Amino acid sequence: MRFHVLTLFPDAFRGHLEYSMLALALQRGLVSVDVTDIRDYSHDPHNTADDYQFGGGHGMIMKPEPVFEATKAALSGYSEANRAEIPIILFTPQGEMLTQQVVKELSLAPAVAMICAHYAGIDNRVPDFLATREISLGDFVLTGGELPAMALIDAMSRLVPGVIGSPENVAEDSITSGLLQHPLYTRPAEFSGMAAPEILLSGHHANIEKWRREQSLQRTLGRRPDLLATADLNQADLKYLKSLGYQPPEIAE
Repeated sequence: MRFHVLTLFPDAFRGHLEYSMLALALQRGLVSVDVTDIRDYSHDPHNTADDYQFGGGHGMIMKPEPVFEATKAALSGYSEANRAEIPIILFTPQGEMLTQQVVKELSLAPAVAMICAHYAGIDNRVPDFLATREISLGDFVLTGGELPAMALIDAMSRLVPGVIGSPENVAEDSITSGLLQHPLYTRPAEFSGMAAPEILLSGHHANIEKWRREQSLQRTLGRRPDLLATADLNQADLKYLKSLGYQPPEIAE
């Protein structure tokens, strides 16, 4: 998977890409992250990338020319056909919420370009005529798009075969599996008077799997009951959930 980041602050990405599994994925060529400094495509000696708003208003906004030209340069190595398949994402609180389903959809593309806005916003010709998708991390406002870009790179990289050691780890993740993940424990079995559940030490794998499934269902019901509407539930799951007070939605005829 190839990522192309358009930003005013390219150094912001160095630390995040130098550690953990993402660093190993980069070293092994499983993913690549090309960071382009938008200021390199400004049209004045001071590398100005922002300006006052037409019509007045508080705060500066990013100019369109350097963003368009930086994006064009970043994607210049692709054929016209491939460029048409590459999502150009603008991170904005006005965009659709980033979910695991969105991550999966984007991972099918040959590459992803990400525009990191700053200041009071960005000239609206960027979302109107350049970006193909607007994405938000949630109903809050950040100082810029770098953190959302890092989050998306991390989430998408986990889906690239070989980045995570065991594919089962990815399949069993919270949200990815359709439910929240069951509780996890490791050694020591007892710590400061806090013991791990005995069933996990029993060696009875069928009982352990049953316990984990029920814990996952219970946790999902308590924390994210909305996920149950689309989760792949069997009759045993529904019976257990009903014992906890869950009422499945009625199916419209």
